[in-house]
Amino acid sequence: MTAPEGPPSRPLDPRQPQRLIRRLGLTGSIGAGKSTVARLLHARGLTVLDADEQARRVTEEPEVLAELEAAFPSVVREGVLDRAALAARVFGDAEQVARLNAITHPRVRARMAALEAEAAARGEAWVVQDIPLLFESRLEGTMDAVLVVDAPLEVRLERALARGGLSREDILARDARQMSGEEKRRRASFVLDNSGSSAELERQLDEALLQLGIPVSK
Repeated sequence: MTAPEGPPSRPLDPRQPQRLIRRLGLTGSIGAGKSTVARLLHARGLTVLDADEQARRVTEEPEVLAELEAAFPSVVREGVLDRAALAARVFGDAEQVARLNAITHPRVRARMAALEAEAAARGEAWVVQDIPLLFESRLEGTMDAVLVVDAPLEVRLERALARGGLSREDILARDARQMSGEEKRRRASFVLDNSGSSAELERQLDEALLQLGIPVSK
């Protein structure tokens, strides 16, 4: 694990309203093991808000399905979004991606904010925001600290291939369209190297949480 010099937290924009809860951003490239770290954080008693999960829930709402069908005809079939068809329609087309994001992102942000407010009402000091494209979406400035999970490309490829559904070429294409691992590591508050054992990953995570002053239960 690597960490920056000095305090690890990233101060929020002073123009933003004061929050009652602090945010730990979690991100990483495809196959790095971000989902594994999310499970470890949850096991340590932290509330983990999964942006992908909220996006899936948003795209089950009838109003959103209607907007998606109007914008991308034939991607909704019998009242259900064909995610593969939608991905194929927008992948690699910045204009289409922007169109999709305009429909879904405000709703996802609203759901994440509502869940965060619930955690704050429970008296929680920190909440984890699991966001695959955190840096690409320019959301790091809204976080108090950011964990980046990383591993060598071949390790990530092997893991992603084992999950099924994507070819090696598909994975490489998606990886190439994201911010480079080197740049993510540079921007991170802490980098978790997930190229070794599960025990080593947990050790790095616990050290990061300790340095951030985040109390955990195990």
